[in-house]
Amino acid sequence: MTRRRARLPLTTLVVLLALGGLVAWAVGGALGLRFSRASIPVERPSVADVAPPAAVSLGSIAVPSSPRLALAASAVSEAVVARGLPRPAVSAESPADLTVRLDPSVPAGSYRLDEPLAITAGDEAGAASGLYALADRIRSGEPPLPDELRETVVTPRLGLRLTDAGSVGREPDVAAFAAGTDYSLNTDVVGGALLPEAPWVDPVAVERISGQFHQFVDHALAQGYNGVVLPGFLEYVTFSGVGGGHAIYPAGDSHIARAEALTAAFAPVFGYAADMGMRVYLLTDMLSLSPPLQRYLERRFGGLKVSDPQFWQVYAQGLAELFQRMPFVSGLMVRVGEGGDVYRQAGWDYSSRIAVTTPAAVRAMLTTLLQTAGGTGRDVIFRTWTVGVGAVGDLHTDPDAYREVLGGLDDPHLIVSTKYSRGDFYSHLPFNATLEVGEQRRIVEFQSRREFEGFGSLPNDLTGLHQQALQRFLAANSHVEGVWTWTQDGGPLRAGPMTLLLHSGFWQLYDLNSYALARLAWEPSTPPARITADWARQTFSDDPATVTAICRMMAMSREAVTKGLYLGPYADEKVNALGLEPPPMMWIFEWDIVTGDSAALDSIYAVSRDRLEEAIAEGDRAVALAASMRETIAATDPANWRDATLRARLLDTLAYETDLLRTLGAYRAMVLRHAQWLDTGSPTARAAWQEAEARYREARDDHVTRYRGDVDLPAYNFTAADLGAARADRDPPMALLARILLGLTVFLLLLGAVGRSTGLRALWLGATRPWRLADLAPLPGRLDRVLVIAVPALVLVASRLVYTWFAAPAHLVVALGGWLLFAVTARAVAGRRDPFHLWAVIGGVAMLRTVILLGALAGRGPGGYWFAFWTDPVRRSAYVCVAFAAFAWLFAAVALVVRDRYSLPRRRAAAVLLAATGVPLALLGGLVAAVGLERALTVWNDQMALLPWGLSRILGITVYLGIPAYLPTAAAVLGAALIALAALLVLRRRPRSGRRLMTPRAPLPPGPTSPPLAPLNPPRLR
Repeated sequence: MTRRRARLPLTTLVVLLALGGLVAWAVGGALGLRFSRASIPVERPSVADVAPPAAVSLGSIAVPSSPRLALAASAVSEAVVARGLPRPAVSAESPADLTVRLDPSVPAGSYRLDEPLAITAGDEAGAASGLYALADRIRSGEPPLPDELRETVVTPRLGLRLTDAGSVGREPDVAAFAAGTDYSLNTDVVGGALLPEAPWVDPVAVERISGQFHQFVDHALAQGYNGVVLPGFLEYVTFSGVGGGHAIYPAGDSHIARAEALTAAFAPVFGYAADMGMRVYLLTDMLSLSPPLQRYLERRFGGLKVSDPQFWQVYAQGLAELFQRMPFVSGLMVRVGEGGDVYRQAGWDYSSRIAVTTPAAVRAMLTTLLQTAGGTGRDVIFRTWTVGVGAVGDLHTDPDAYREVLGGLDDPHLIVSTKYSRGDFYSHLPFNATLEVGEQRRIVEFQSRREFEGFGSLPNDLTGLHQQALQRFLAANSHVEGVWTWTQDGGPLRAGPMTLLLHSGFWQLYDLNSYALARLAWEPSTPPARITADWARQTFSDDPATVTAICRMMAMSREAVTKGLYLGPYADEKVNALGLEPPPMMWIFEWDIVTGDSAALDSIYAVSRDRLEEAIAEGDRAVALAASMRETIAATDPANWRDATLRARLLDTLAYETDLLRTLGAYRAMVLRHAQWLDTGSPTARAAWQEAEARYREARDDHVTRYRGDVDLPAYNFTAADLGAARADRDPPMALLARILLGLTVFLLLLGAVGRSTGLRALWLGATRPWRLADLAPLPGRLDRVLVIAVPALVLVASRLVYTWFAAPAHLVVALGGWLLFAVTARAVAGRRDPFHLWAVIGGVAMLRTVILLGALAGRGPGGYWFAFWTDPVRRSAYVCVAFAAFAWLFAAVALVVRDRYSLPRRRAAAVLLAATGVPLALLGGLVAAVGLERALTVWNDQMALLPWGLSRILGITVYLGIPAYLPTAAAVLGAALIALAALLVLRRRPRSGRRLMTPRAPLPPGPTSPPLAPLNPPRLR
């Protein structure tokens, strides 16, 4: 071998390692775990002094004749009755114990309390507000005319106080809630009234929904709200203003008939809110599409050209039609950050898509829609919830991104709506800094039924936290003018407790937060403890001792939730991982799904490592708090409760919370101790892990047995947790097997280096010096030919079984299938030549690659492998660099053998590599494409437990991680292209004349059964 030819493999190795380093750098950049301390608001709950209820004497009420004021006056009457007194008479005639007067000298929307008891208001809105506030004071046991309000004009601090639609249109379907597997996020209130054909709407269902809506509106008004947001837009629009009226929906299209039927049925229902003084907004995702609309847009604009203002003119014309059909509507709320099938209403073909992902697209959309809305005096409310979506993905949390996207868009009819926290509705998050910037009108979003904290099934008094947020934003930004309270919405509709506001379950528990937010929106300085005491008195009891006990219990509720459902040392950090900013509750992802994936749990441990004992102790503290909360309520006198059923429900809820937090506490100890063992190998950590696992399994069994099928207090979902635990249990035996396999594999390779077996020596040379395979001697016998296939195959299969805990056949299909297809294809394209040397090089490199893998598994099994991958950048980078180089070495080594041993011309050698690469890509890519990428990733992840199990059940792995759905198809197409190119190279005719460029080093044996021919070059000793 010439010196230049000897240097070639070394150069190749250096290049491959350099490429491996680049891959490791790219992987590290995408997966790198980074964290820093976050500025978490400190909550300081307190308990108000509770006095006996003040006396009230109110026998008659005089109000101007008006349906709106009559409704408000009835709220005062109901409050008096709730105090055990006779119902006051309501009329338009004075004198009366309470008189309501309209006086234009009082500012609009405001009122004044006069003596003797009278409400003087500037308009009906102010008069109604005064009546509702008086009713609230009576229910709370406060004096009807407190000294601090006497002769004082009362004006709400925030003029826009919106709610969602509550539980309107949602039915207490016991079977669906008991299953706990419906993670649909569709919130349409009209779905229960849909019919598949004419007349399209069920009038009985409409009447039922109408009754629910009236009840909800009355309840929201009594709490102090003055606006409601209802899902819907496209389903009420026919696009009659586009083209000649039928450019999108042709004459006779069912979309037209259905939209007209829906509008006729529900416009009067929704109009009730406007009649009672509420602003009505409709809510839609953008893009909102129907198949005919999508075809029209693609035909007219050549695609979904969301940055083109003319594109949005189509939607603007639909919006104008909506305002004509429903003139009471105050505007449209738009969200661009979520969409997809999980939001689709069953039974129709309207859908949403995440497409507005650039600043230009957002500005084009808003500018065009505002021209239509503003021209009729209506608003467009734009939600900044765009986490992770394209170039506007930081709009929700980054003030600079906010300025980039919305800077200069200060139209008076534009309102920007933003969640109060930097992220979703979790605890342990800083306040959202984007609410402190911008020139637009702003409203702040809050959630009462906290979806990530038990769906409202746990006591969770957020009043103090919400007050901090409001006061901060009002002090920082003079443009904050309202709130939007999610009284029921957020998360899946039927996963969690069957609590439906005003209808089903213990909804009173989370209604506290809706009540408190309305109070704070009127007067942000109201003491939170006072609000909680008023709610307790209105809801449960007039007895001061009982109310005090309830307030003490609620004062402990936040610490129990924030310690029991979160791991504080992790949750208090700003974390970046997997190229995302994961939420502070990654160990429960999401809602009620306790995760078992290594990515989340290993990262949580890595962040919490220096405060590990604190993280575990917090779980015990939460259990103690929940038990103390229950003891506090159990000590109250049942006779002093207004409703014995509510006391029983509260006690059951607190027993459930104690049981849940005990189970989660055992689980947190188990997973953190397992990760500690993966990190340190400490026998003490391993013993603590196994002890915690025994406690977890016992607690989980008790929890699931007790609460399975309970629609009011449902068991949490531990499927993913158990998948992860089962794999964790296999880490020690897998590590032992990996060491045995590693020793055997290295022994066989070394035996090939120094022994006399031609087969084993061929594998050694194939792995380390494939250019010397051409000189291999003596020639192989039948056993050698078996060895070069059987040994690598057994090593590959055994090592990949260990790598997957013997639990992931989907991974084996892809990994082992790829090796098999590569080898078989290379053999086929190489032609009618003795395949021994080809098997040797492929098998040798496979064994080399397996040695690297087994080395990583030998420490603490697959769990240790993934722990290092997720949390240790140095070990990860080293492994990825070497492993990639070893994988790429396969192609270089095969090229060397087919050129050097088989004397194939460059063209034919290239065909071998192209075909051997293309066939696995085409077949495996086609298989994944046929199954569906999301489905394939779901099956693979369920078996490997690497990413949160809930991802595919919620948004989908591909959506959450931004993986293009076309990826397997692209791989298959690329594979087919490589195969085609290989075929061209093979079929291309050789030139008829010309000098041969290569002479074979030795005649090739015709086959394994023919007598060997003596080589031209005798073997050299090495």
